[in-house]
Amino acid sequence: MHEGLILCRFLHFGAVLLLFGSDVFRYVLFKALLPGTESRPARWCVEKAQGALAAMALLSALGWLMLTAANMADDWHDALDLHTNALVLGHTFFGHVWGVHLLLSLLALICLPRCAPRHRLLISTLLLLTLAPVGHGAMFDGTQGALLIVNQMLHLIGTGTWLGGLLMLTVLLMRPDDIDLRAILARFSGIGYALVAVIIVTGMINVRALSGGFWPDPALAGFGQVLAIKVAMVLCMLALAGLNRSLARAQTLQVAWLRVSVVLEGLFGAAALAAVSLLGTLPPMLG
Repeated sequence: MHEGLILCRFLHFGAVLLLFGSDVFRYVLFKALLPGTESRPARWCVEKAQGALAAMALLSALGWLMLTAANMADDWHDALDLHTNALVLGHTFFGHVWGVHLLLSLLALICLPRCAPRHRLLISTLLLLTLAPVGHGAMFDGTQGALLIVNQMLHLIGTGTWLGGLLMLTVLLMRPDDIDLRAILARFSGIGYALVAVIIVTGMINVRALSGGFWPDPALAGFGQVLAIKVAMVLCMLALAGLNRSLARAQTLQVAWLRVSVVLEGLFGAAALAAVSLLGTLPPMLG
């Protein structure tokens, strides 16, 4: 059950973060630099990817609910028991939040292909934000718990924008002649500074609130060990982001190298997300 829950968390976080980030990229941050792309093959590729992500989000959300129910009942059979799942939805804080989240996941799958951009962005944003209350922040009551949930929302927004941006860059790098790639890379690089700052600051607040210090104790065991792996993956992403910035500023744009670097950065992001999926199932060892 534990391994299945980690896998569902990984798939679900990945799908929701990429849905949100790709919408922010297309309709907010780079809308002015993507004129006419709605009629080009890149649009078809993105729409297919988002449809697959929406389906993955719904299926993994259902799997997350069923495995949570089985874990609470300590019996595999309860994963498929409607009564047990209904009890989780109706009588737990997780269930109350997850009921709304499941509806949003269904709405994303049904409506995203035919929604106006502002509605797509609203759905993907709400889907992302309703992930925040089901993490470790739910351990705290009152003002402290509410502030930690808001902090987690900011962390998710920063992470989703970064990862979704990498997905969109990968798609655009496949057809670099269709857009002003250098301008997009320059702006994304500039926005990246703000994203990294948000992710680091909110991440440090999370660790401080959950562990009672700037790093869990013991430092390299359990929660601390997985957290160290996550930080290492993020540092690798930052190094590749720096390389991408250098390549984007070069006199001759090396698209092939940029494509490899962006894909590698995304893979390190996936590894960091896998670490996050495991972290959410481990006790934070409050000091």
